[in-house]
Amino acid sequence: MLHGIRILEFEALGPAPFAGMLLADLGADVTVVHRKTAADTPGKQERNLLDRGKRSIALDLKDTADLAVAHALIKGADGLTEGMRPGVMERLGLGPKEAHALNPSLVYGRMTGWGQDGPRAAQAGHDLNYLSLSGALFYGGLPADVPGVPPTMLGDIGGGAMYLAVGMLAGLLRAKQTGQGTVVDAAIVDGASHMMALLLSMGGQFSTAARGESLLDGPHWSRCYRCADGGFVSVQCLEPKFYAMFLNLMGLADDPDFAAQFDQGLWPQQTSRLAALFALHPRAHWAEIFDGTDACVAPVLSPSEARRDPHMSARAIWGADGPAAAPRFDGAEPSAPKQSPMRGQHSADILSDLKQRGLL
Repeated sequence: MLHGIRILEFEALGPAPFAGMLLADLGADVTVVHRKTAADTPGKQERNLLDRGKRSIALDLKDTADLAVAHALIKGADGLTEGMRPGVMERLGLGPKEAHALNPSLVYGRMTGWGQDGPRAAQAGHDLNYLSLSGALFYGGLPADVPGVPPTMLGDIGGGAMYLAVGMLAGLLRAKQTGQGTVVDAAIVDGASHMMALLLSMGGQFSTAARGESLLDGPHWSRCYRCADGGFVSVQCLEPKFYAMFLNLMGLADDPDFAAQFDQGLWPQQTSRLAALFALHPRAHWAEIFDGTDACVAPVLSPSEARRDPHMSARAIWGADGPAAAPRFDGAEPSAPKQSPMRGQHSADILSDLKQRGLL
């Protein structure tokens, strides 16, 4: 889908390289500029999953000759992504002003946690901090517990990498139409706050200041339960028709204690009763009961178990080297992602290509 699009990525951690991997999975020609380090010694390198499908060149951006190579790469790119703290790329002479002087149509993508400006812009932070300040973490966890630590992908990938990728695609579309480049300021606090529109669209349930009283973080039908073998199942039968199916399969269809689905005052005792029921049998028992139904119950699987799940297997979601590319496109068979390169593996080829194109 992105064949012919050239993306230049400067080595970073987390969301920025993930966005580059996503663009590479979609067919873009992504060249990552890795730092020259002792790890570049042959035989002492490790491949990084987030570099899959990319080409790699190792540069020392403080070296004049290598900086000239970076400038040549910018001239020949459609887009650029970086995940440094604000000001770092400028100090290297590779900020948006310098980049657009070299390539006016360049889409310059910047990935940070706090954003390019604001009181916290220069401060360090991590996924959990960005989620907490944005308000997104408020609903993360059960009412009696402290907010939980969600998987890092919620902020770094959901609020960060995906917004960077969408911003890059939007910028590339405009550049194609107008020849004008742009700067994409993708911040995890921005993306995490934006994602909360889904919760806010549900109305008053998410205007409360009390945890455990909203529509999805307090009910007995929206949480995980421990099973007899120590495994867990997830339950989230929001719609009344799905809730009715859930009660029927649990043997509670005629139980008056569960008739009022949305009565907050009853949620604690309903939760206690369900917890006692789920604890009577192992996870496999409950997975079998709810398999193939619309009761909105699923076992909580480990990553290794997820690889073996029939549905995940049928869609070939997992391969030997990681997850398959997503999303999928009608009429096109999902292609197997290319192997991640060694650091600097394509340096000679990239330099040769730059010279042939008259950029270096």
